[in-house]
Amino acid sequence: MMAAVGQRALAWCGEWNRGHPWDHNAHHHGWIERHLPSRINAALDIGCGTGDLVRRLSRRAGHVTGLDADPASIDTARRLLHEQGNVDFRCEDLLSADLPGGYDVITALAVLHHVPFEPALSRLRDLLAPGGTLVVLGVYREEEPSDHLLSAAAVPANLVMGTVKTLQRRSSQRPIAMSAPAAPTTTTLREIRDIANRQTPRASLRRHLFWRYSLRYTAAPDASR
Repeated sequence: MMAAVGQRALAWCGEWNRGHPWDHNAHHHGWIERHLPSRINAALDIGCGTGDLVRRLSRRAGHVTGLDADPASIDTARRLLHEQGNVDFRCEDLLSADLPGGYDVITALAVLHHVPFEPALSRLRDLLAPGGTLVVLGVYREEEPSDHLLSAAAVPANLVMGTVKTLQRRSSQRPIAMSAPAAPTTTTLREIRDIANRQTPRASLRRHLFWRYSLRYTAAPDASR
């Protein structure tokens, strides 16, 4: 009986969420900006999608590059920001893209689970300028009891947030940002922490409410690792 009630509750939550979608990554844009330096020469946004974070970064950076492997997302990003001279968008894969490096800021939102995590994190680290800042917002596979507890707490919060965001969107007439096809994540938070300790020592790793984690890393001023 209880199992049947639980299944009906989950089905109802799923139906409600489909009717009240919202961008979980964009929700963290303000938090990301608060953890970036005030002055930025060159910035790189990995998995930029339609360019929402790129547009925000462009207000405080000399130049911003948005990188995404999804052609439709890049086409939309270019169309939305076609007249802004300090931004460029590239439709390429992180691990094979020819990037100059020396970035003061690199951001990567919900994208590293699409590629081998350790090589990707190593590449991002190497693309930083001395003293540069890397901020990763990602998803992880739930493993520990604490993961499942936080996930359970996120369900009612997600319902409330979806309702609020839907009302705000209707009042502003702003559409939801287009998203590239999603991929399941296979890396646990414990595995992410182990890889971060190897590739980005001294990085700050934090678990967030809405099925996300953040990793913040600052390169050494002399570029030593």
